[in-house]
Amino acid sequence: MSPRIGKVTLEGILKAAAEIADTNGINEVTLASVANKLQIKTPSLYNHINGLSELRKKLSIYGMEQLYDTLIQATIGVAGDDAIRALGKAYITFARNHSGLYEATFINNGINDIELQKASDKIVELSIKVLCAYGLDDETALHATRGLRSIFHGFASLEQKGGFGLPLDIDVSFKLLIDTYLVGLNCTKRSLNGKHEVKESRKNI
Repeated sequence: MSPRIGKVTLEGILKAAAEIADTNGINEVTLASVANKLQIKTPSLYNHINGLSELRKKLSIYGMEQLYDTLIQATIGVAGDDAIRALGKAYITFARNHSGLYEATFINNGINDIELQKASDKIVELSIKVLCAYGLDDETALHATRGLRSIFHGFASLEQKGGFGLPLDIDVSFKLLIDTYLVGLNCTKRSLNGKHEVKESRKNI
């Protein structure tokens, strides 16, 4: 039996779209496929969304919110290197478990939209907060955040596209990548602390 229209919600639509994306790929998310999964007629979706473009935009935001919630849960009670490792593990696990939804978070890249930007900014701000433990200045923290995002997304995307063909443990490769990043980050931290100490010593001359 088809559910009544009143029982269909935007959250339910997005969950259905996310399941389709994870199972069949983001390109299979259409108004017809979502309506079919919810066992309703396609026009009923227009009570909640204004077409496929808005559906994909809201799915992108939904994906970023789900990713953010996953990442923030992973960083509770940890800091510094442990927090970055926890972020990395949570990020890759999310991308693996929700491949279509993860891909949806990037389909609206480049679009100047306040809602999309806010959802994206929350993830960036979380990364910056984690990096605060390294005493980086604002600009350096942004550069470091870009690097961290490049590592996470680059690795996740390559894995999804089957880019790792050699018979080597992918998790070991990812751990080595994060460890290498942390070596550089801690080196930058020591360098900045050294400069700060020199400035302080000069003040006392």
